This record gives sequence, structure tokens and C-alpha cells, in this order.
Amino acid sequence: MKALLCTQFGLPETLSVKEIPDPSPASNQILIAVEACGVNFPDVLIIQNKYQFKPELPFAPGGEVAGKIIGMGEQVQGFQLGQPVLALCGWGGFAEKVVVDADRVFPLPPGLSAEVAATTLYTYGTSYHSLKDRANLQAGETLLVLGAAGGVGLAAVELGKVMGAKVIAAASSEEKLALCREKGADLTINYETEDLKTRIKELTGGKGVDVVYDPVGGKFTESALRGMAWKGRYLIVGFANGEIPQIPMNLPLLKGCSIMGVFWGQFSKVEAKASFQNIRQLVAWIQEGKIKQHIGRTYSLEEAPEALQAILDRKMLGKGVVVI
Repeated sequence: MKALLCTQFGLPETLSVKEIPDPSPASNQILIAVEACGVNFPDVLIIQNKYQFKPELPFAPGGEVAGKIIGMGEQVQGFQLGQPVLALCGWGGFAEKVVVDADRVFPLPPGLSAEVAATTLYTYGTSYHSLKDRANLQAGETLLVLGAAGGVGLAAVELGKVMGAKVIAAASSEEKLALCREKGADLTINYETEDLKTRIKELTGGKGVDVVYDPVGGKFTESALRGMAWKGRYLIVGFANGEIPQIPMNLPLLKGCSIMGVFWGQFSKVEAKASFQNIRQLVAWIQEGKIKQHIGRTYSLEEAPEALQAILDRKMLGKGVVVI
């Protein structure tokens, strides 16, 4: 089979498509013929050996796939050959076939295409877990989303609106902010041309925001933290900026606010039942038309390094998907 292999840690340009032997499922695993694989920020980190999970070389990146079951281990129950599924494989998804532990495989709901399914779990799963389980976002509260035109950011904008919040989207260009408004953002901030803290105060009448969703990190974190309301909740989702911020710890004291880490991958394992309930809710909202993934571009397997580079350069609008 063909796979996009990482044979040495580095940037996307070091990846190449190679022929490798087909994988074989262990007793508790499922073999999937991949139809589509989502492109996510962890893919960029994992090929640089900067992610929490560190697979042995060589490996294919790609942690979120949709396809059909073509093989199963003897202990697998509840699935059948030919069944459409979506799966969280962690890595290995940029390939024609991948083996996944059975407890990380989910039946593909009717009417959900492989492309949409393969771009849903990471972004919407992360954002819904953040807003529901960590921040306990309530209707009527104000939510600020940084990096709001990226995959998880755009999902947070949509979900914030579905959950009844007033959403302020912050991004680095007018093109990105226009997309955020299409997805329901009530107000927007261009943090490359406007002072983030000042605009937060202006847009909230001096009160500040109740929840900050931050997948960016870097220089905007402190400004956003200074723009928080009393007893606000600050969600640390990631560091797409590439810089882990150093937070002055007097700020949460003065704001009476909470700083919360979000690690959806671990949540989906440790609290699998709660994660599955979240996924069911997300699928229901997709089927009802309340949320809709914005796929910025589709890529072939050979073009997948371009997709990863677009994420590195922060030029990806919404989600990218590799179609096998």
C-alpha cells in the first residue's frame, strides 16, 4: 500500500510517499481502507517529535480517518466487514490502509460523507469538550475565540453560537474574520491591526469576556487574559503560534479567574463514555444542520505535505482533508 512516511523528524517537506507492506490487525484491532484523513495541527507537531505521543520511525502522520472495514481481529465485536466507520488512530492515517484499536472506531452515521466525518472529531470534539466539559459555557455568556478561522477555532465559533453564547472571533486578517462572521460570530477583532485588550473592553462595555478559547498561545495570551471578566475561564487549547506563553500569575488572582488545560485526546481515552456522548451530540447537530464543517481544501496523498505546511504557515481556513 501507499503511505506518506516520516522517516526522519522535521518539516513537511521531508515527508514522502512510499510503498510499504499492508498492516495486519491484532486481536483487538480493525483494519480500515482509508477514504479520507483530516489534517490537524498535531500532525505538524508529531512529525517534528514535538507532540505528547511519539511514534517510532518510520510512521505516517494523520490521526483522524474515515473509510470502510476490510479486516478485524478475532476479539472484535459489534462491527462487520464493509461497514463505513470513522476512527481516531493518532497517526498512520495518511495511507491507503490503517489499523486502529476497536475502542477508537465508531460507526459512520448515515448521510455523513467520509470527507466530513474525517474532519469532525478532532476539531469539534476538542472544541465541544473545551466549552462544555471544561468551561461550562452558559447561554448568554461572552466567548472570545482566538485563531478563530482555523479548524478548532471555527468549530468553537459555531458551537459557541449553538450553545447560546455571544461570540467574539479574533483572527489575523479580514478574510479570516469574514469567514468567522459567516459561521455566526457576533463581533470580530483583527488582532494584527487592533489592540486585543482594548477591543475586548470596548466590545464588552468594560466587563470583559467570560470564556477565552485559545489554540494560539504566544503574544496574545496575556492580552486576552487581561480582558477577562470576573470569574472567567481561560482555555489553553494549543500553541499554533509556536510560542508557549509565560503567564503573570497575579492576573488570575486579580480576575478571580480559572486557567484550564484542554487535552481532548487524553479525555477521549480516560473518559471514553463521556467523550462518546459528546460525539453523539455533535453528529446530531451536524445532521440537523446546526453545525457544518468548513473544508478549506482537499488534497491528494502526494499533496498532503502542502496541507501540513499550510497549517504551519497559518494559511489554512477551516479544515483540510486528504482524500485517498
